[in-house]
Amino acid sequence: MPATLTEENLSISGLRVSIGGSAILRGIDLSIRPQSVFCLMGRNGVGKSTTLKALTGLYPIDSGKFELQGVDITRLGSADRARAGLGYVPQGRDIFPLLTVEENLFIGLNARGWKKDPAEIDRIFTLFPIIKEFLHRKGGMLSGGQQQQLAIGRALLTKPKLLILDEPTEGIQPNIIDQIGDAIKMLRAEGKMSILLVEQYLDFCKELGDDFAILERGAVAASGEMAALSDDIVREFLTV
Repeated sequence: MPATLTEENLSISGLRVSIGGSAILRGIDLSIRPQSVFCLMGRNGVGKSTTLKALTGLYPIDSGKFELQGVDITRLGSADRARAGLGYVPQGRDIFPLLTVEENLFIGLNARGWKKDPAEIDRIFTLFPIIKEFLHRKGGMLSGGQQQQLAIGRALLTKPKLLILDEPTEGIQPNIIDQIGDAIKMLRAEGKMSILLVEQYLDFCKELGDDFAILERGAVAASGEMAALSDDIVREFLTV
């Protein structure tokens, strides 16, 4: 079960971001519980991916504060935020198509000088058996769903405190969506991390999420435990 509402794995306070002089995020406040799956939802263009890129240090912010397990990471660069415990799988996956699956899997560890943990590697192979099967295949030869599994596995090898997934089901075949969903359930059950999930697939969020927030025009329009996501809220803020 998720921890109590008074505990926080990640806290985002007063986040404001402007791009090209236009305000994109207008004071975002989010709180993610330990051992939970938090779904950040909303229509296209409301600021979901911008929130993730600001959190990971890829976008500069106008104001705001990020705390990871009580530690202020606001002034850290993106690499140091990753070292502090943010694992990020961006939309589009960003694997290296000309490198093998094995090279893709370990490139982050090698770049940071981190040692490979055999137990963690076996854990990745348990979550996504196809990775082990295709270790010597070029990343670009994998299907979109297999590339997504590889990208998640690569992020998990950094032992994140918060795993951030941006649209993990986009363009993915249904059977692999189910496998990714099962992996998320297993990760939550292990109790080692929280998961911040940006996702358009409503049923996926309802099945996996403990808590949610919906963005509208760069602000939080609705939030709460997933059980409180009513049909009225869906119609007002999520229906296209």
